[in-house]
Order: sequence, then C-alpha cells, then structure tokens
Amino acid sequence: MAEKKVSFEENMTKLEQIVNELQSGDVPLEKALTEFQAGVKLSQEMQKTLENAENTLTKMVNPDGEEVPFKRDKGYETQEPAKANESGDLPF
Repeated sequence: MAEKKVSFEENMTKLEQIVNELQSGDVPLEKALTEFQAGVKLSQEMQKTLENAENTLTKMVNPDGEEVPFKRDKGYETQEPAKANESGDLPF
C-alpha cells in the first residue's frame, strides 16, 4: 500500500505537538528520547522541503525554454536604498 505524502503544514503541526509535549516535562525518559528523535527527523524533512522550494523559486526560464538559476544583476548588493522625495513618496 502506498504511503500518503504528508504536507509541510502537517509536519509542522506534529513537530509543534512534540515540542509542547517535551517542554511540559511530564514525559517519561524513554518516550522523551523517542519523541526527540522523531522531532529531529521531522525537522530534517522540513528543511529539505524548504531547500527544494527555495531552489525552485530561484530559477528562471531562458529564451530557449530551459530552467537556469536566477542571478541578481551585478552590483545589486551595493546599491543605495531608494530615497523618498520631498513629498515622502518613493520613486516607484
């Protein structure tokens, strides 16, 4: 039987439950260790999901229809922040 893919939000809810349970301090040591390990595994899975999302969002399509990494224009990091004019409006 195929395993159901759990959503990021469902994993977040489960991780929050584990954290709350462990923070309560009313958990036997063996269960606390098991829950901690499950929390670490969930955290790692969620980190991979976020990295995959970031990689997807930082791509663009070139004129040939190929996906390529998105790169900022050279010098973008050193640009001065936009300044408001006399009326307080930004130039865009």
